[in-house]
Amino acid sequence: MVVLPNSQLSGTRPTLPRQEHHYYKYDDDENTGPYDRAFQQHLIDHNILPPGYEYPDGHEPSEPDNIDEIRQALERPRASLSPSRFSKDDFKRFKRADDHATKESRVTASVIPIIEGDPGDTRCIASDIPFTNLDHLTDGSLVCAKPDLYHGARPEQLHKEVRRALDNHIVPSTQDDLPVLPNNFVEVKGPDGSLSVATRQALYDVTLGTRGFQSLLSYGATEPHYDNKAYALTWTYHGGTLKAYASHVLEPSTPEAPPGYAMTQIKGWSLTSDLETFRQGATACRNGRDWAKKRRDEAIAEANGKVAGIEATGIPSKVTRRMPQGDTLDTKSYDATNVPFALRYEETSEDEL
Repeated sequence: MVVLPNSQLSGTRPTLPRQEHHYYKYDDDENTGPYDRAFQQHLIDHNILPPGYEYPDGHEPSEPDNIDEIRQALERPRASLSPSRFSKDDFKRFKRADDHATKESRVTASVIPIIEGDPGDTRCIASDIPFTNLDHLTDGSLVCAKPDLYHGARPEQLHKEVRRALDNHIVPSTQDDLPVLPNNFVEVKGPDGSLSVATRQALYDVTLGTRGFQSLLSYGATEPHYDNKAYALTWTYHGGTLKAYASHVLEPSTPEAPPGYAMTQIKGWSLTSDLETFRQGATACRNGRDWAKKRRDEAIAEANGKVAGIEATGIPSKVTRRMPQGDTLDTKSYDATNVPFALRYEETSEDEL
């Protein structure tokens, strides 16, 4: 029997037939959301920690062990932003778009695409999709997340039995053709929007992504996967400033306790200040998207290989998911025949040409 160690993942509930949850609007009066000032404390009470958090005794959460690796990856030069490819006139066009974007929707439509450049496979991107298919992150009182943008994998990249087993952790929507395993998020605010709200939204988004990624890394293992590394990124853009954050799982102090999550700021850039700073920030954003994709591809290939291993070794074709505190078990049976090889999607970006 293959054990999926999700008992220690915060807020997991027994898997039910897929249906739209009733809580999906940020302004739902019956639930708490990022626009509520109590939202951040609610997350902290469930050991989901915002950037800059200090414990009452003064010590800070650990940073991801791979934070320096991420910073180095974000700084790698990109040909698409070289002086010959992105000129002063291009920067003026960006500033004009930012100046004229008086609403969040205009920032998303006209400013963010200049920062992101060529996004690659657009089937790996979705916007304004309520994450109605995911398990509650805390106690069920939160509205569901709805990132302005998120990047994930095409569903067919990940074996359907893995998607079925981890459905409520890695498949955000019941619309099955949308990206799964999201691990790169963008939250945007217009000039009159609140940076604190954007940061709370980013914290919520990326924690869901981190939880899902840990579930995939733990797939088929007898114990949860803890390595103090970040596998998910989130970005905020407000008032011309782009900020990058990483999120990682905090290993619980006891086997019975749920894990925690911490969001760590990587860096920030005032993109409208000058051309060079724009290049640095846009480079980081595009590199971060590629870095997140590479982490997804690696984790997906490993999980697909485990499914193939089940077929090869004749392990009973059942997947068992531990529920919170190990009280109940939810067993999903599936046909493990005709398991394909791991699916990989290799793409060449404009910066590699």
